[in-house]
Amino acid sequence: MHELLHEVEPAPIDEAERYSRQVLFKGIGEQGQRRIQQGRVVIVGVGATGAATAGLLARAGVGKLTLIDRDFVEPSNLQRQVLFDEDDARAALPKAVAARQHLLQVNSSVRVSAHVADLVPANIASLLDGADIVLDCTDNFETRYLLNDFCVSQAKPWIYAAAAGGNVETCDTAGILSTAVNLAASMQVTEALKLLTGQPPLMRRTLLSFDLWNGERSEIATGSPRKDCEVCGERKFRYLAGEGRPHITLCGRNSVQIHEHHRPVDLVALGERLAPLGTVRSNGMLLRFERAPHTITVFPDGRALVQGTTDVGLARSLYARFIGS
Repeated sequence: MHELLHEVEPAPIDEAERYSRQVLFKGIGEQGQRRIQQGRVVIVGVGATGAATAGLLARAGVGKLTLIDRDFVEPSNLQRQVLFDEDDARAALPKAVAARQHLLQVNSSVRVSAHVADLVPANIASLLDGADIVLDCTDNFETRYLLNDFCVSQAKPWIYAAAAGGNVETCDTAGILSTAVNLAASMQVTEALKLLTGQPPLMRRTLLSFDLWNGERSEIATGSPRKDCEVCGERKFRYLAGEGRPHITLCGRNSVQIHEHHRPVDLVALGERLAPLGTVRSNGMLLRFERAPHTITVFPDGRALVQGTTDVGLARSLYARFIGS
């Protein structure tokens, strides 16, 4: 006896049912939900906080999400970066790409664009174009100051959130709790929803800090910018002008980013050239070259991460030796 198995097209998700509990919340309602579904949000940095933030916004039904991240998924990310899984880490997928794939599984009605890029003065205007609000989930102050310059100059709302084990530290130096990540993301998304639903007067006007482990909190008033602030008061945008832009040591690893080489790289040809010199892995979106004790990850635009050192001079030397000058 033969049985014919027919693939059944999955039933579409009822959108009214999907958001029914959110609509019941009186702070949002049906009108607020419609505004959320028309909203355009840019998330800069799709690491721990950014991944949690993106997941919450996709589930809330934000109309368009733009994801910007320059990094790739590694095993050490899996403890706290909730959008990624072991397959992403094994494939070393760019975080923005992996996040987009998972978000579309969560909510296929949300438009998600992914940009594997380092946010710099030359591309910030195009990447943030059209955003109703910008969410800063980065891991370094260099990019954060650049975002502040741009958003202040354009009168564009932005919200900063971060999670780390200590003041002015990184995941690499202080460690991190996944619970702190989710708290920061939840608060950031809640503030964003207030803005997207047309309720900016309800938004927080302080810089809020929680120490989850010790149960302590502090707040700093930020409602009135200082008159002598060079950005808000004097309208001087040094970071947007690109003044003194340095190499950046990334969160969570002993590495240097080489970002001044904006020239196309043929990853296939590069892999063939480097194969006799070390271990090469490539997924079409990046190439990893391992030659102990260093690993160089190269992106198609020529940007590279040199792991195994924080010496900028050595990183430049390795880049020139193996990738080209």
